Amino acid sequence: MTYYAVDLLTTIINYYTFVLIIYIFMSWLPNARESKIGQLFARVSEPYLEIFRKIIPPFGMIDISPIVAIFALRLAADGLWVLYSYIA
Repeated sequence: MTYYAVDLLTTIINYYTFVLIIYIFMSWLPNARESKIGQLFARVSEPYLEIFRKIIPPFGMIDISPIVAIFALRLAADGLWVLYSYIA
């Protein structure tokens, strides 16, 4: 893996994390997820979030699976740099 490949992958992960955060905040706004951009974000975000929702049940009305999903993305991005540092 070259530096540029790792940099590209971590940039993609960063943008995807940003999309997830926006999608999560959209749940606080009435009818935001029903808009065109909300539907687009749902198509991009829900398949990934669903993995964590199957594993982590909600606590009452609070769903912490998005927090764990974002944490997993951050670990993946940091892990790529650690892997690159061992290879390079």
